[in-house]
Amino acid sequence: MTDPRLKVAVDIGGTFVDAISYDTTNGDITVHKVSTTPAEPARGVLEGITGLVDGMGADIAEIESFAHGTTLGLNAILQRSGAAVGIITNEGFSDLLEIARAAIPAAHMYDFQYQRPAPLVPRRHRLGVPGRLDAQGRELVPLDEDAVREAGRILVEEHGLSSIAVCFLHSYADPRHEQAAGRILREAFPGTAVSLSSDLTREYREYERTSTVALDAYIRPVLDDYIASLEGKLAEGGLATPLHIMRSGGGAMTADLAKQAPLTTVLSGPAGGVVGTTFLARELGLPNVLSFDVGGTSVDSCVVVDGQPSEVHEAEIDGLPLLLPIFDIRTIGAGGGSIAWMDGELLKVGPRSAGSVPGPVAYGNGGTEPTVTDAAFALGFLDPDRFLGGQMQVSADAARDAIERVVATPLGLDKTAAAASILRILVARTVGALREITIERGLDPREFTLLAFGGAGPLLAPMLAREMGIRTALVPPVPAAFSAFGMLMSDLEFEFAATALAPLDDEELAILESTFRELEGRATEVLDRQEVPEEARRIVRTLDVRYRGQEHTLSVEYRPGDTAADVLAAFNAQHLSRHGHAMDEPGQILSVRLRAVGVQPKPPLVRIASGSGSPEAVSSRRLFDVATDAWVDAAVYDRHSLLARQTIAGPAIVEEGTSTTVFFSDQELLVNEYGHLAISLKGAAS
Repeated sequence: MTDPRLKVAVDIGGTFVDAISYDTTNGDITVHKVSTTPAEPARGVLEGITGLVDGMGADIAEIESFAHGTTLGLNAILQRSGAAVGIITNEGFSDLLEIARAAIPAAHMYDFQYQRPAPLVPRRHRLGVPGRLDAQGRELVPLDEDAVREAGRILVEEHGLSSIAVCFLHSYADPRHEQAAGRILREAFPGTAVSLSSDLTREYREYERTSTVALDAYIRPVLDDYIASLEGKLAEGGLATPLHIMRSGGGAMTADLAKQAPLTTVLSGPAGGVVGTTFLARELGLPNVLSFDVGGTSVDSCVVVDGQPSEVHEAEIDGLPLLLPIFDIRTIGAGGGSIAWMDGELLKVGPRSAGSVPGPVAYGNGGTEPTVTDAAFALGFLDPDRFLGGQMQVSADAARDAIERVVATPLGLDKTAAAASILRILVARTVGALREITIERGLDPREFTLLAFGGAGPLLAPMLAREMGIRTALVPPVPAAFSAFGMLMSDLEFEFAATALAPLDDEELAILESTFRELEGRATEVLDRQEVPEEARRIVRTLDVRYRGQEHTLSVEYRPGDTAADVLAAFNAQHLSRHGHAMDEPGQILSVRLRAVGVQPKPPLVRIASGSGSPEAVSSRRLFDVATDAWVDAAVYDRHSLLARQTIAGPAIVEEGTSTTVFFSDQELLVNEYGHLAISLKGAAS
């Protein structure tokens, strides 16, 4: 039997499945791409892996590690296609989801017709039971176990629900009531999924905790079925190594742990791209990087400053809050498959997507509505004869006809102007999203490198960089599978937290030492189950700190030997950098956090052969140049033939099978030593 030698990662999106492998014996990186199979997602993943190893002349049994990212849970939430959920909570608190918060989202501040998203769990499926702890975890009223059992019977037998969420007051201080309820429900109703808020987060804020556990219960059966199906198919195919799933906050965990807390994987697909961005930022010495991941259905972006990705511990999905550590990824429904449509006399692009079925009109799979990809064909950005390396038959004429019918004729434009308008609207929407995570947070996007990946990222990044004044757009090798590449760079990571609500002083820090030791004990148990060797373990302590009277916090690393004055000084410096000022006020600790990392070996960056001057073009084609608003002849280059230090003056096109980079007459391209394509305004390249 051949020894395992391949590190494999698979990213499943709304349109394509990207599979990538790293051969530890020779350093080769191989990519394979297949269409997503929405009716049976696990089948598409298996087809991607099978095609990958078959193309290498290898076997699934030669895979030594396997990381996977999926947006299946996220899509279930966005499409409201999850399980039927019930909630069991304290008597008298069944309406927490309905009461929610009084604040209106900033994006809807002046929208007088705004309506909050309907709760995932209707009122009739939310039941209260006697039992109560106080904020210190002391028992005030014993848990009524018979009432828990009866509530479960009503939800499962009378209402026919398949998943139950349990969230009790102050379980962050002591989870014993929730744990008892979970044990009762699992024994009485073994076929029903049960989620406990204390398994997900040990932080205060009852509404956010209730929403978090409801979301977890909502996607738990979906993820359980998917992971079980995928593990079964992989085992049948000969995979012997454990399946690892990406976390939304970076790092990976075993499938067994993912099934215990499926909500932690809700943004696992985009998280791979952020991990890859962070890896490149550190390896290339880039202080500020903005990830730009454009797939078939969405654009995902995240800020990386000084080698650290922006992370939050409270976020929302489709208006529903979740209290979990995740990368601060800004997502909009705008990708290669986003549909262009007329809202009266107004042209809009997205958020609806043609997905993989039926796909863009050009694909000839039954699509009738023009998409961003169709606009790219109409403008000469994409070559219908070489799309996906010539493996897929497409029709640029069909794309132009759809654009003329749906967009050009209603607006009184020619087909070129209509297609260009589709791309410009997409770029304008993207600029708005990126401003929210840069300019509105005191960051200047002109000081960032734009790292473009995903199937359509390199196609749109040069346009976006021109629009935002970003100096350099960087396209990594195999950008279409870069999120999967990021998964190859992932460590095993787990985060644990506890509410403190204590003044920031040396006496309280000494008291909190016992809390950190408890969290370290939990972390050690998890790392032991993951079989992480001692030398590969890393523990990071942090404190969520705020000024007394503030609502929001900043996370400050708490190192051995740090005093309260040290922590406050670090907090003040971070507050000054983030908000432009610091205050002469005492600090308060809201939460303590501990991150446990199992460091994994990573493939190194590989330098490519060097050359000089400009490479030789393989062909040319007509291209609409957005810098001059005119059709021009553009040289076409094969990326695999480019050498380090070579330069190309725009307008030009670089093709590489699964992705195409397009830049314009006021831009130029420089190939760096690792084969990354750096695109900047002419005369500004470095």
